[in-house]
Amino acid sequence: MAFKFKKQIFGFMDLLRFKKLVPNRRAAFDAAPATPLPKTYKVNETAKIIHPGNQKAKLVEIKKETADMKTYTFELSKKAFFRAGQYVELTANVDGSVVSRPYAISSSPYTALREGKLSVTVKKAGFFSNWLFDNAKVGDEMIIGDPSGQFHYEGVKDEEVVIGVAGGSGITPFYSMAQALKEGSEEFRLILLYGARTEKDIAFKKELDALVSDKFKVVYVLSDEKSDKYENGFVTKELIAKYAPGKYTVMACGPQAMYAFLDKELAAMGIGGKRVKKEANCVGVRDVKKAEYTLTVHIRDNVYKVKADSRETVLVAMERAGLKVPAKCRAGGCGFCHSKLVSGKFSIAGADKRRLADLKFGYIHPCCSYPDSDMELIVPAGLE
Repeated sequence: MAFKFKKQIFGFMDLLRFKKLVPNRRAAFDAAPATPLPKTYKVNETAKIIHPGNQKAKLVEIKKETADMKTYTFELSKKAFFRAGQYVELTANVDGSVVSRPYAISSSPYTALREGKLSVTVKKAGFFSNWLFDNAKVGDEMIIGDPSGQFHYEGVKDEEVVIGVAGGSGITPFYSMAQALKEGSEEFRLILLYGARTEKDIAFKKELDALVSDKFKVVYVLSDEKSDKYENGFVTKELIAKYAPGKYTVMACGPQAMYAFLDKELAAMGIGGKRVKKEANCVGVRDVKKAEYTLTVHIRDNVYKVKADSRETVLVAMERAGLKVPAKCRAGGCGFCHSKLVSGKFSIAGADKRRLADLKFGYIHPCCSYPDSDMELIVPAGLE
């Protein structure tokens, strides 16, 4: 059946309005004030603060927290804002190689936004962390990346009460959260179970005690030292039940051994899935027989031949060779380092966290992939 147009009796009026369109616009322009247009807009300025990008930062203070932990405070070159619990990538030139590592932010969000300062607390463990601990000094300039990560409170899916479980240097993001609750940049209730070997290994104790309020409670748990002042042993299901209310989300940050123990305790309580959020640990050295392979790495128009140790990740091999390659979480989750695999075999540390698109089109995450043969990759250019 053919479509029939309905005739408009006064359709010619549309043509008259169209003819007056340009004169009406000119009249509107003439009537407008001569005030200059703004050079920038609030939405753009806000975007720059939320996504500051890589920026130079000067190390202005180093504070020793425990025998093997130090806090490094940087003066930022650009304002920044982050969610308490997130991390930043810290990059420096170490013996001719550009090396980076993600560190949880230990300062508060408002400190970065209002004072232009940001702190990370580092445990002396690993190549870059050892270098920082032994060599970094006030006045040094480094590069700090965008605040990243999903280890923060999310009101849409998290309960109003959070049971935090921290082990060792895993206290860092929770210290930031406690400060954020005090300053008002976060809004939830945090009950923190903080495990340490001895009382001397407790970092930020004075600061944490000063932050206690109706929104924040801290319980210290010592594993290697008996004390009437603190809980003793490990963070067990009984200890969680002792301090936890009816409904809560569990957030944990600490070593892998703590996660393995905590998973069993939570499973016995029927707690899992979306109620549990764990901060991923950086991928380390794997326990296999040493073998040497060759990586053929394409970065833009350049091709490099790189030696790779079977015990270390592809990312570490490229960094040791002095190549500037992208890296962020170093745990396989963010996908920032994803690279096209042309040929070769590899093994993944832990679960395969690649996106479906990466799997479909043959991309790997060098940060969590170990070489099992010679490999050829196309890698994005890293930090200049």
